[in-house]
Amino acid sequence: MDTQKLEKTFTELFGEAEPQIFFAPGRINLIGEHTDYNGGNVFPAAITLGTYAAARKREDRQLNFYSLKLPEKGVISVSLDHLEYKKEDNWANYPKGMIKFLKEAGHTIDQGLDIVYHGDIPNGAGLSSSASIEVLTGVVVEQLYDLTLERLDLIKTGQKVENEYIGVQSGIMDQFAIGMGQKDTALLLDTHTLEYERVPIKLENEVIVIMNTKKRRELADSKYNERRSECEQALKELQQVLPVSSLGEMDEAAFDAHQHVLTDETLVKRARHAVYENGRTLKAASALKAGDLQAFGRLMNESHISLRDDYEVTGKELDTLVEAAWKQPGVIGARMTGAGFGGCAIALVGKTQVDTVIEQVGKQYESAIGYPGEFYIASISDGAKEWKEE
Repeated sequence: MDTQKLEKTFTELFGEAEPQIFFAPGRINLIGEHTDYNGGNVFPAAITLGTYAAARKREDRQLNFYSLKLPEKGVISVSLDHLEYKKEDNWANYPKGMIKFLKEAGHTIDQGLDIVYHGDIPNGAGLSSSASIEVLTGVVVEQLYDLTLERLDLIKTGQKVENEYIGVQSGIMDQFAIGMGQKDTALLLDTHTLEYERVPIKLENEVIVIMNTKKRRELADSKYNERRSECEQALKELQQVLPVSSLGEMDEAAFDAHQHVLTDETLVKRARHAVYENGRTLKAASALKAGDLQAFGRLMNESHISLRDDYEVTGKELDTLVEAAWKQPGVIGARMTGAGFGGCAIALVGKTQVDTVIEQVGKQYESAIGYPGEFYIASISDGAKEWKEE
């Protein structure tokens, strides 16, 4: 993305002194969906779409936030002394929450700042624009105020903003991928222990296509918290017969042997997805390490089917995109990515067939849904950092 517009807007709003530029990626999750809050494994990667910020410290205690994506909201100004959540502050609650929690953790943030955000992550696409803003703000503050911050603490602060400030009970995957991402590498993360492994993604003749339903999903208002509580209930019932602290600790055989203790068919389906999806994530990492993209693609397909039938978080739009992709020559695998209920799907596609796949899937989607989707080619990128023009 061209950062000139960002710098120009900053100067127009806040005067001449030059700002510093920072970047935080969005993320896709290759496989391992709705496993993070179940103590399982996830397999995300940072992508080249993301959020940029131009920022500079002020002499007073005022914080000024502006987004080029939401210019109608204008400059949102708050004082460093009043960082409580306010609905009317809209999107600025994400950076406000980060600054509030970093201050509360004992870091010295004693001057305000001017900050302009701009990104190329589509709003509501499920590529994690909110976590991108959180981690980006953390990196801005770390640099401008010369803080000594462990990257993991910054990542955990981002999750805390979602959970305790915004009120969405999301796991740590998004912030982790955005904070720890590395070019051409996915992160196999055990969300229970936060141990992780970098797994190279060697895509020589293939690309990852992101397919956007253009249907927004608002996590806080969706069935996300409902699914979470269904899994907690299933875990409680399984704990009557098994010494496990999370569904992620179970393997498929243990689940199959004990699923009869669950009191409700819905709980069986939800827990089965969590356990089997966790297994698929580990198998997918092994397949990538072995360079077996066909096996990886099959696991992607199985993941989508489980999310559609057992977890019931896909919906017509995502199913239409993915099922259309499965029929196309050159598609190795396809699945929804993110929380579901709209947002995006991803497909692993042979380079030579990409244009045809996008054209065909696009046609089928528009004819079934009534409006066009959007398609982007994603490259795997580095995590959040100060931006240097390459």
